[in-house]
Amino acid sequence: MKQILPALAIGLSFIGFGASPAHADLKFCNNTPGLVQVAVGYKDKEGWASEGWWTIKTGACAPLMKGALIARYYYLYALDEKKLVVWGGKALLCTKDKIFTIRGMDKCLERGYLQQGFGELDTGEKLDWTVNLAADKAAAVTPAPGASPDATKSP
Repeated sequence: MKQILPALAIGLSFIGFGASPAHADLKFCNNTPGLVQVAVGYKDKEGWASEGWWTIKTGACAPLMKGALIARYYYLYALDEKKLVVWGGKALLCTKDKIFTIRGMDKCLERGYLQQGFGELDTGEKLDWTVNLAADKAAAVTPAPGASPDATKSP
């Protein structure tokens, strides 16, 4: 049976940077010894959405959401290549096993999707944000309150 470690056991740190018009993105850096698969959730003008999977190699950074950030809160679900280490939280959003963009956060299972617990990222309304996935630091992921993202939070 596979062991899934909570985000608190493996570590996660966030670094917010000032806005730079040419490089304003939501970036993820993989500071672990293996590949990491990442999915992101967010709320935009059309409502809630979740997207994945991005593969980030060891020691690499990748912009997952390109351009100036459109929301203060983003949601993260990631796992290592062996699916033994999971970064996430309590915000329930939809995913699929393959590459996806899913609109809406309700009735994931009824609509034929999986449902995963995402961790909340508070970017402080910065236009550029970097998340460092690391196995050697204390976790800084703030789980979203309740069982799903707060629908009252504006993008």
